[in-house]
Amino acid sequence: MIIKPKVRGFVCVTAHPTGCTAHIQQQIDHVKAKGPIKHGPKRVLVIGASTGYGLASRITAAFGSGAATLGIFFERPSEEGRPATPGWYNTIAFSRAAKAAGLYAGNINGDAFSNDIKQQAIAAIAKDMGGPIDLIVYSLASPRRTHPTTGVVHKSVLKPLGAPYTNKTVDTDKGIVSEVTIEPANEAEATDTVAVMGGEDWEMWIQALGDAKLLAPGATAVAYSYIGPVHTWPIYKDGTIGTAKVDLERAARAIDAKLKAHGNGRAFISVNKALVTQASSAIPVVPLYISILYKVMKAAGTHEGCIEQMQRLFATQLYNGNSLKFDREGRVRVDDWEMRPEIQNPISEIWPQVTTENLAALTDIAGYRTEFLKLFGFGLPGVDYDAEVEPHESMP
Repeated sequence: MIIKPKVRGFVCVTAHPTGCTAHIQQQIDHVKAKGPIKHGPKRVLVIGASTGYGLASRITAAFGSGAATLGIFFERPSEEGRPATPGWYNTIAFSRAAKAAGLYAGNINGDAFSNDIKQQAIAAIAKDMGGPIDLIVYSLASPRRTHPTTGVVHKSVLKPLGAPYTNKTVDTDKGIVSEVTIEPANEAEATDTVAVMGGEDWEMWIQALGDAKLLAPGATAVAYSYIGPVHTWPIYKDGTIGTAKVDLERAARAIDAKLKAHGNGRAFISVNKALVTQASSAIPVVPLYISILYKVMKAAGTHEGCIEQMQRLFATQLYNGNSLKFDREGRVRVDDWEMRPEIQNPISEIWPQVTTENLAALTDIAGYRTEFLKLFGFGLPGVDYDAEVEPHESMP
């Protein structure tokens, strides 16, 4: 079939397998071009491995340090007349490239919150990976979680706390700038969001690996977070997501203590840059901020995507004989270039000026759209998007 992008709001409902493969290869090429990451991980578990920062971490570990990787994800394979999700094609492309390079690449498709998937992962590590895990990357982005103990289904919400929040937002598909007002979350919604996006499941993964004696001495565990600028704080840092991230930081401290007692390991939160991802596209206000951010950072020559961020984290802080650099709250900051005053001050000047009429001039909305479509395998150089392509690909 010939596959074209079909955008519905903040999601593209089609994905291109050849384009996804080309996107993966771009990221692999970047990591290889940066050279080997010395003293890197050898056996890596990535929870949330098929898109975004989790996928970039997996690529960096494999092609920067020669690591064996096990990826956990929840993706839909192709159906009759319907392509698979991009994460499905991404994982196939990564796995083929890793195996061609002689690297182990195991995959488990299912609900990472469940006890069953944790046990499947433990079985795969014990059977196939030749030793305990020395790096655990936790990068889940899910709208809901069925609690493995209680069976209760918790749903996360993207809402402010305490009072309604009004600000500019942009319809990235139509290019219309408007005001949006978001009503505050109630207590139950806030609690549910913490249950989905907080740190409990990360702790459960570490506990399960520890109980199975599959944590290597000196193991590292990292989870990803975002703080962002004042423009987005009411919907992010000070909203329901921010509350969940506070719980994620609580979990990081608890896991860090556990890993330090187990062979001087470590756990921490890496605060990453705002980027076009499937998750960020769903948050009101944030796409407008990202469109302005891209324009300013590209002009400054400091723009990075997921793979550049993760390669820098691994090469300049995690490994290569380097040490982690923490902020006052004990977080590692890979959003440091984004949060520089010379980047944030121009954004604050541009923000109140943006309208539908001047959107293209004042922001990088074109770059936002390009990056958004690349998430689904569209707009990659060298891909013939008018050619027939086979949508049905099986996991290797």
